[in-house]
Amino acid sequence: MDQIITAAVAVVGVPLVLLGYIILGERVIERLPDHLQTWIRPYFWALPAIGFATIFMVYPLIRTVFLSFRNNADTDWVGFNNYVYFFTFPDTLTSLRNSLLWLVFYTLFAVGLGLIIAILLDRVRYESLAKIAIFLPVPISAVAASIIWKFMFDYQPPGSVQTGTLNAALGAFGGQPVAWLVNSTTNNPALIFVGVWSITGFCMVIISASLKSISTEVLEAARMDGANELRIVQLIVTPLLWPTITVVGTTMIINALKTFDIVFVLTSGAYDTDVIATQMFRQLATHHLSRAAAVGVVLFLAIVPLLVVNIRRFQQQEETR
Repeated sequence: MDQIITAAVAVVGVPLVLLGYIILGERVIERLPDHLQTWIRPYFWALPAIGFATIFMVYPLIRTVFLSFRNNADTDWVGFNNYVYFFTFPDTLTSLRNSLLWLVFYTLFAVGLGLIIAILLDRVRYESLAKIAIFLPVPISAVAASIIWKFMFDYQPPGSVQTGTLNAALGAFGGQPVAWLVNSTTNNPALIFVGVWSITGFCMVIISASLKSISTEVLEAARMDGANELRIVQLIVTPLLWPTITVVGTTMIINALKTFDIVFVLTSGAYDTDVIATQMFRQLATHHLSRAAAVGVVLFLAIVPLLVVNIRRFQQQEETR
């Protein structure tokens, strides 16, 4: 019953309150002098957004930081003990190592492949069709993509019928089946591959849009001067695309640091595949709330500098326009 009441308040009550706020507020503002209307109206419309951001983002952040310095029962201060645990316990160190692997290889391959594909497909007759094919995995949710590849990676003992596509293909060529998600040599690369497969199309589309803005006259002038295609890409195309590559790369780094769905669906963090986000979930599941808060703060601190870089780059682009 309580859940029904909460849902009714969220679906009906909140919109009605906002509607009443807008109608009554506008009536009050319309009766004010013109100079006051001009001054107060932007704040009036921004106040609900600020309120929601404070309630659902700022307060939880402050509460999480506060809880990370408390014990699990939230009854006493423990200082940096939860952070010491994170940076000394083997399981959390494994999750930190895996997140670094995601950060490096997921970003490198997603952006690199997106750049290469965008350049190779630029101005060819079948460009649109090829780009659609490569972009198809992007709208698929991370959970759905993980389920698809769970069937692809499926493993049966040698001598059994292989139901997984990859192991069936290996068997067709006389190879032995591989426990892709269990073997510590292959499981993290396999998970990262799923992430790259699902996001490369996004990187390609963003980079391709920037590539289209490069003047063809510049490229033709370089060709007339005797530059081959490789030198044109190296000395002209890549430097002109660098701002876009930086933004896309920063976005991929943020995605890598907060990776959760793929790892949770395919392995649940078992077999040394934990990442920071799944480690935080694991701490919550075992009711270690303070440790989970510390993990969340570490993840937040890792992402904030990247957000600042993105914001500054956007500001620089706006200033140059």
